[in-house]
Amino acid sequence: MTPIDIILYILIFCIGTLFGSFFTLAIYRIPLGKDITHERSFCPNCNHKLSFLDMIPILSYIFLGGKCRYCKQKIRPRYLLLEALSGIVFVLFAMSIKLNVLTSALSSLVYFIFGLLYIATLFIIAGIDKEKIKIEKSVLLFGYVVEALYIVYLYIVEKDPNVYKYVIYLSIICLLVLIEICILRKKAKSSYTIEILLLCLFIVTFTYETVTYYTIFATLLAILLTILIKKLTTRKKKTIKNDKKEILKVPVGFYLCIFNIICLLTTNFYIFYIK
Repeated sequence: MTPIDIILYILIFCIGTLFGSFFTLAIYRIPLGKDITHERSFCPNCNHKLSFLDMIPILSYIFLGGKCRYCKQKIRPRYLLLEALSGIVFVLFAMSIKLNVLTSALSSLVYFIFGLLYIATLFIIAGIDKEKIKIEKSVLLFGYVVEALYIVYLYIVEKDPNVYKYVIYLSIICLLVLIEICILRKKAKSSYTIEILLLCLFIVTFTYETVTYYTIFATLLAILLTILIKKLTTRKKKTIKNDKKEILKVPVGFYLCIFNIICLLTTNFYIFYIK
């Protein structure tokens, strides 16, 4: 790895931490219907507007000792972890496709940019679903737009013969959205199952069938393990008359997003380094 590439990966890590800082904001505000682009960041405890020095990813948390500068309340460690994790994932994604300054083709650079936007979408979906057990439609819509633009690029520039397959996936997505809007909403039924299907189609459109199969398989194992742990924990506490629905309620979208990122990185490393 050349010194220029090292600088490139450091820059990508910094960009990833900036995205991670934005993820924490988006995960908190989007479910509340708050603005995520124009309104300045603020402390959720004292509502004080944060300055530039309060919002430097990772460094601000460390120098402030994990506390708000104004109210001295502790800041949840997840902010630091998400920023660091985002930076690491962005670097791993760049490394997985052997991105470098001198030899990378235009197609690799375009794939890298759209891939980062795809991963960013998964991060936000996972964060919201982890807390709310809900797939946020507005975030999925952003993801669909990203995928549609990438499909247009593949069709016009790369002349990808599989582009028609992507169009079929997007058509199925439109059909599921219509079912959710026209049928489920009128009957006031939960649309979480439809949301999961929409997420799966979003995943398969970008990462292809094989990666999606691995993602779903890993997700099912994680769900079974989570349900088992919840049942064992409930028995140990000897809780009476627990709501079974609450016990078995699992953030499926969270697991799908996390495992898809892992499977995507693993597959890329295999294709570019081993195969």
